[in-house]
Amino acid sequence: MLKLNQTDLCPALFILNGVPGLEDMHIWISFPFCSMCVLAMVGNCGLLYLIRYEDSLHRPMYYFLAMLSLTDLVVCSSTIPKALSIFWFHLKEISFDECLVQMFFTHTFTGMESGVLMLMALDRYVATCYPLHYSTILTNPVIAKIGLTTFLRAVILIIPFTFLTKNLPYCKGNIILHTYCDHMSVAKLSCGNVKVNAIYGLTVALLIGGFDILCITISYTMILRAVVKLSSADARQKAFSTCTAHISAIIFSYSPAFFSFFSHRFGGHMIPPSCHIIVANIYLLLPPTMNPVVYGVKTKQIRDCVLRILSGSKDTK
Repeated sequence: MLKLNQTDLCPALFILNGVPGLEDMHIWISFPFCSMCVLAMVGNCGLLYLIRYEDSLHRPMYYFLAMLSLTDLVVCSSTIPKALSIFWFHLKEISFDECLVQMFFTHTFTGMESGVLMLMALDRYVATCYPLHYSTILTNPVIAKIGLTTFLRAVILIIPFTFLTKNLPYCKGNIILHTYCDHMSVAKLSCGNVKVNAIYGLTVALLIGGFDILCITISYTMILRAVVKLSSADARQKAFSTCTAHISAIIFSYSPAFFSFFSHRFGGHMIPPSCHIIVANIYLLLPPTMNPVVYGVKTKQIRDCVLRILSGSKDTK
């Protein structure tokens, strides 16, 4: 129900409709969502435990990985529990303020994830191109400062979303065709001018995603140039293998993001809304689910720590 708030119409609550057109399939859609969420929670908590208690993992690369795991945990816990409550118990209501909070956390920490991936690319660049100065360049204070800067960048750029959305007049109903409160999905319910919201959303995407992708591309271009100059085949293989896990994480993070971004703007009439919603949720679920698996399989130090714990032996360092 809508209530009049001075001169603007402001909904007391929204109804999250889930996946439009597939309401009868919600219970089946929930199974992969729940499975991926559980794997993401267990995997990322496991990574944080290893990095915290294993001395051999107290290195810059793993500190950045810990940032990534923390970010993934927040993204999952901000959106998926509500989606599952929609699928299982038909609890579709969410208050206006709760919707704004969910929007803020979702967009802030997806932006944070992009920034951490960029920092991890810079970490691999320093490790590959300046191996002798690696530990002196990426000291703990430096890591803390750039991590905090990345977080503040996301917060500062996302906060205006909440104010822009809160100040819109709403008179097109209160049913959101989504499983969570996405910025433009909420703004589309407004009867006011949302052009500023759309332009600002595109600007933030370019400032965060565009800048981070540019830095990642430059970093790996420099890494590739440095690796091909190595005379030893074993050294080249080792250098490439250390970057494999990070490249996989980049692919898992940006592939659904690119699909969602471009399909909304250039293929909106050809792609059904249900596909948009599912891809948007995959964008939030796939990186947190796959990152622990990829790093656990591809990173020898993490794999050795897991095997050591399972065998009952202790870190000798």
